[in-house]
Amino acid sequence: MFHRTARVAEHVRLAERTYRVRVECPEVAGAIRPGQFVMLRLPGTTDPLLGRPFALYDTVLDASGTPVALDVVYLVVGKMTGRLASVEPGQKLEVWGPLGKPFLDVGAPERVALVAGGIGQTPFLAYARELLGTRGFGGDAPRPRTGKVSLYYGVRTAALAAGVEDFRAAGVEVHLASDDGSVGTKGYVTQLLAAHGKTGPLVGCGPEPMLHALAKVAAAWGVPCQVSLETPMACGVGICFSCVAKVTTPDGWDYKRVCVDGPAFDAAQLVWG
Repeated sequence: MFHRTARVAEHVRLAERTYRVRVECPEVAGAIRPGQFVMLRLPGTTDPLLGRPFALYDTVLDASGTPVALDVVYLVVGKMTGRLASVEPGQKLEVWGPLGKPFLDVGAPERVALVAGGIGQTPFLAYARELLGTRGFGGDAPRPRTGKVSLYYGVRTAALAAGVEDFRAAGVEVHLASDDGSVGTKGYVTQLLAAHGKTGPLVGCGPEPMLHALAKVAAAWGVPCQVSLETPMACGVGICFSCVAKVTTPDGWDYKRVCVDGPAFDAAQLVWG
């Protein structure tokens, strides 16, 4: 894990209350893999005191193909993200990572379906590049793991759909759903997925009710499913036990720390509340 004070290279609006911030942190950019995250903190202040977790959206390469920066995408929902939205290019952020574990191995399927709700698309751009073999991460050479990646992305309304063209440019087949029907199919993203018929493996990220519904679809289809949990975190390194998830064990159940044992888990092993 690296802890750096890094310069903000870009900070752009992607959608309503949704931004992409690019930080120049070559050590983290070169080590991080899809599914992992970083903690960001505003330097020189104690309000808020703690950093916040943000999934890797993508890495940025220089002309030689060396990772030199990383992108995260976030939705303004509280004090930290509200203040983060005012940070200008050239200013600094504290960054530490990579944290957590990468996405679980999916093998070599013909197709992988990524299912996102709300701001849950954020871990999937880098992952799609890795799956398609167009980008290597964490020092690994690019290697195709599947022939096709589909993104099923659900939002409340069209104004909140962020990064759609980034996915299309990366070669991802995108299917949209919205609660109000203002973009894509009206209804839940898991309903859209089910209407398209059995596929898999499935990889999900989003609100817990959506992930629970996705786990039920996967169980009915008999396909592997992993989910990246959006559990609130405090320390990000496993010390405080504030981000535990309940999982099944041979003896019953136990708690796993999302920040160090996840954030991606086999959906069939989670105890859904």
